[in-house]
Amino acid sequence: MVDLAARIEPRHARPQASPLPLRESRWLRAVLIGTALLFLLLFLILPLAAVFTEALREGVRVYFAAITDPEAVAAIRLTLVTAAVAVPLNMLFGIAAAWAVTKFEFGGKNFLITLIDLPFSVSPVIGGMVFVLLFGLQGVFGPWLMAHDIKIIFAVPGIIIATLFVTLPFVARELIPLMQQQGTAQEEAAWILGANGWQTFRRVTLPNIKWGLLYGVLLCNGRAIGEFGAVSVVSGHIGGLTNTMPLYVEVLYNDYAFAASFAVASLLTLMALATLALKTVLEWSAGGGRPDAPIH
Repeated sequence: MVDLAARIEPRHARPQASPLPLRESRWLRAVLIGTALLFLLLFLILPLAAVFTEALREGVRVYFAAITDPEAVAAIRLTLVTAAVAVPLNMLFGIAAAWAVTKFEFGGKNFLITLIDLPFSVSPVIGGMVFVLLFGLQGVFGPWLMAHDIKIIFAVPGIIIATLFVTLPFVARELIPLMQQQGTAQEEAAWILGANGWQTFRRVTLPNIKWGLLYGVLLCNGRAIGEFGAVSVVSGHIGGLTNTMPLYVEVLYNDYAFAASFAVASLLTLMALATLALKTVLEWSAGGGRPDAPIH
């Protein structure tokens, strides 16, 4: 429905004056810009450069030998498998949680939002310990799992569960503010016109949240690939079986295999940079080609 009020311009309306630019002194601008650039240089650019410098210090042959080692390949595969399972599950949960919180009124809504934020406030190490207490040999479900020969702790399922826990809020917290801002008017109109729940979601809700959803998925994927604390607790550090890439970097570094550890770390860095590049593309697309436009 067209908002007629938005199209009616008052007769005596005058164009709003643009805000005056700030007139700070040149030395203040130079200090602020220099401080920002120095901070970026010390805490962002130099560490990234150090990772790639150390990874290639002993030559390209050593670099490729490190990243093609069977244990390195197993760590890369496990990291990608973990992300491939955790991210879609959290995407589905995030959509469902955001839909429930923003489109319906029910008791306990604030409590549900608090639970979604719980992984942000709990240390990942504590989160990993919780799953050890639940699924470990001496845990609540440990005897039953052992009796049925089901391995969760010190196995791949435990790593996936821990990753699910630490990445759970990202998609939901990205979608909830967006869907609250959009309201329920379009969904109600679709229901009045005879659309069912799935048709309403697919044709109305999903197109409206697609950029926020993709942005949340990217954040979730970046955290899933780089998670260390919770995964370290539940993995057992079994070489070739339960070491993800961050854990394998630590193992190599503790064994004084510095070139190999930085080589694997450089792959993690490249994954992070690829995620950042995708994030920038999404922001550009969502903002109509303006790089400074917000994703929502």
